[in-house]
Parts: sequence; structure tokens; C-alpha cells
Amino acid sequence: MGSPSGEIFLPLEPTSFTNDSNAVIDFIADYYKNIEEYPVQSSVEPGYLSAKLPDSAPYCPESLEDILKDVNDCIIPGLTHWQSPNFFAYFQANASTAGFLGEMLCSGFNVVGFNWISSPAATELESIVLDWMGKLLKLPSSFLFSGTGGGVLHGSTCETAVCTLTAARDKALKELGGWENITKLMVYASDQTDFTFQKAAKLVGIPPSNFQFIETSLSTGFSMSSKQVRLAIEHDIKSGLVPLFLCATIGTTACGAIDPIAELGKVAREYKLWLHIDAAYAGSACICPELRHYLDGVELANSISMNPHKWFLTNMDCCCLWIKEPRFLVDSLSTDPEILRNKASEFKAVLDYKDWQVALSRRFRALKLWIAIRRHGLANLMYHIRSDISMAKRFEAFVAKDDRFEIVLPRKFALVCFRLKPKQELEGTELNCRLLEAVNSSGRAFMTHAVVGGIYVIRCAIGTTMTEERHVDALWKLIQEKAQSLLME
Repeated sequence: MGSPSGEIFLPLEPTSFTNDSNAVIDFIADYYKNIEEYPVQSSVEPGYLSAKLPDSAPYCPESLEDILKDVNDCIIPGLTHWQSPNFFAYFQANASTAGFLGEMLCSGFNVVGFNWISSPAATELESIVLDWMGKLLKLPSSFLFSGTGGGVLHGSTCETAVCTLTAARDKALKELGGWENITKLMVYASDQTDFTFQKAAKLVGIPPSNFQFIETSLSTGFSMSSKQVRLAIEHDIKSGLVPLFLCATIGTTACGAIDPIAELGKVAREYKLWLHIDAAYAGSACICPELRHYLDGVELANSISMNPHKWFLTNMDCCCLWIKEPRFLVDSLSTDPEILRNKASEFKAVLDYKDWQVALSRRFRALKLWIAIRRHGLANLMYHIRSDISMAKRFEAFVAKDDRFEIVLPRKFALVCFRLKPKQELEGTELNCRLLEAVNSSGRAFMTHAVVGGIYVIRCAIGTTMTEERHVDALWKLIQEKAQSLLME
């Protein structure tokens, strides 16, 4: 096949693949070598890229050299550098060499493992690595393929929320006698629960008014009270509503709060609710024996999810979901078109992961998690988590020693929520908003904020792969410098 320029054009040719891939790898390696030189948060204005790039696609092929030059000149300035060691915002999105290798193999093979026969290794490795991960967390055998349950890799927590809510909804509606009862179904979560679950409930048809937030407070560390959940359930039952789903969290987004799993599990069991544990952020930490107790009571749950791409050195797009009774998931999400029918799927032991997720197509994500676990080993994974927690303790101690600041609530895992003390409470939000803006606009660090219990707090989330103590020390000096300037105005 000839190209418009008359040259032979092969979209996938071994020599070109090797040369181009090496060039991209060298480019990425240089990016990481120089990552500390970039402002952490991008300062471009909306629409900046339209002024730099053509308004239509090229007709003829362009050289990789030209493309990478545009990446360097046009794309990188518009990036907020999540892998910078000075990134302390949101929750981290861990990257590692092992994660990159897994992504390279996943992209290189480029298989679509929607059912077993479409790529047996993709399905079987996923079931194996989910059991590996479950055993690292010491999950009960009722969640493992080697027991009576099973697991699946999704791209995000939102996907797991949609799938588990769908399974719970369909199970309940079947028992209630039909879809006309969907407006009776109630979902419960704390006011600290990630907004993902509210979005998921909306997607599966639960009316927004049927999503019940359980109020939390500073006095309990913003964890959800089983007593308050029970009162809400009793009230709804008396009103003719049907309690359906309870979401408990280990490490909430705003402040890292931890819900009492065992207590909530007993309430869920008593009232026959589906209990889901969202351990997206802090679940990874539970591989450490001294932190495993946060999962106590997990045996009472119906499902649990956590994101290795947050704190497990596995790069983006990797969320584990374990479920006690996979048949409820399959009953809700299965499809059986003629084109996908095959003899292998008739065997009970064969998994077709298309029936465990919303989408049909799926990436070979298991390679990434498998390689990350093998290349690091449990010892190094625990070291990584403990190191981040140690640096968070160090930062917390800095804040506690400065009378101008206060820790709003005790550190949870590697997240510290603090603020500059206002002279009057009404000034607290504006003062700390200005402090945060001053830090972020410097380009030397990036943090985010939250409002918990009506208090505006600055969040310092430590956990980027390359962050060291020197970066934490530099962050604190920067905060002190900006705070002093503000207080002198």
C-alpha cells in the first residue's frame, strides 16, 4: 500500500516500532529526570492549545521527531504534573517502572478479553492476580476464586459503584416483584463518602431523594455512626421505603475518615442491606499488618473495592472489585449475543468478564498489576506505604510545632488536613484559600482543599512515587514563607 507521498507506509512494522518506541521511552525518561523543573500545577489559560496547534488533521504522515517536539512545546506546558515529587493534591496516582512495563505489554498485545475464548490468558491471569491481591489484604475466602467468591479489574471506583449498585438493585427488585418498586429503594452513605456513589446511584435509576447522607462530625473523626444509620433505616422503613445499599469507606476523599466496618456490617446484616466497602485510597495500606485492622468486619460485606493505581505503584486505570456472590453481578450484567456464543463459555469453570462490567471491551489490566506485584514484592510494597506514612507524620509534626497553624483532625494514613489559624472564624476560609493559592501559584508545590464539618482545610496528601523527605521539608518551608507574607499584610 502506498502513502500519499509515494513512500511505503506500514502502520505496524518491527524496525520502525523498535526505533519509535525507543525514542518515546527516551523522551519519557528525560521527562522524569527533569520533572522537578516544571511548575507542578499548569498555569495555562483556557483554550491555550488551540492557538498552538492546527485546526485540522494532517493529510500526510509527520515525523515522530516533529510530534515529540510538539508534545514538549505544546502539551507539557498544559500538564499538571501528577508524578512530580512536589505533588501533594487530591490522592496520588502512583506510577512505577513496573507499571509502565505492564502498560507496554498490555498495549503491545492489544487483546480484547471480553470472554475467555477471546484470550484465555487475559481472563485466567486476572482471576489469579485478584486472588493474589485479596490474599495480600487477608480477605476472607468468601471473596476469592479459591473460595466461593471472585474478583474483577475495573478502570475506576465509579465503575465498581455502578456494577454493585446494579446487582443490589436487581436482586431487590426481583424480591419485591418488579421495576415499579425502584422509587422505594434507599441508598445510605456518610456525608464524607466520595461523590462517585451518588453519581452511580443516579445512573442505575435510584432517585436523588433516595440517596441518604448520614451526617458525620469532627468529634468522631467524620466516621459514619452505625447508630445514625440504624435510625435512618428505621425511619425509612416506617415511611414504606426499602433499605437497599450501604457504602462504608476506608479513607474518605476529603479527610481520610474511616468508617467502622464491623459495626456497620452488623446493621447491614440485620436489615438485609448490601454492604459495599470503598477502600479506593487506603485499601492498599491494609497489606501492612499494623494497618490491617481497618478491614476488620470485612467478612460482613457483600463487596469491596480498592484502587492499586492510587497507592500500589500500578499506574492509572486499575481498580479491584471483589464480590461474595458473583452470580448477582452476572445476572444483572450478562449478555448472550449469538456472535459471542462458544463451547468454552458453557463450562461452569470458565469466566466471561464481559458479564462482570458495564462495557463489553476490556483491556488486559491484569498484566500491569501482576508485574507490579512481582517486580516489587510484598516487602517493597509495604516499605513504599510505610515510607509515605512516615513522611506524613513528619509533616504533621511540623504543623503541630508552629503556633500559627493547627491540625484540624488527626492524620489518617498519609493525609494531613491543616489550616492557618484565623483571628476570627469567619476569616478562616478566605485566609486559607489565599494561602493555598499562594503555594500553588508558586509552581513549587500543589495541594488541594476540602470543607469538613464546615471548616475549610488544606489537604497535604503524600504518596507520589518519587517524593522524599527533602520535598516534604521544602513544602513546609514554602507554606511558612507564604503564610508569613499573608500575616504581614
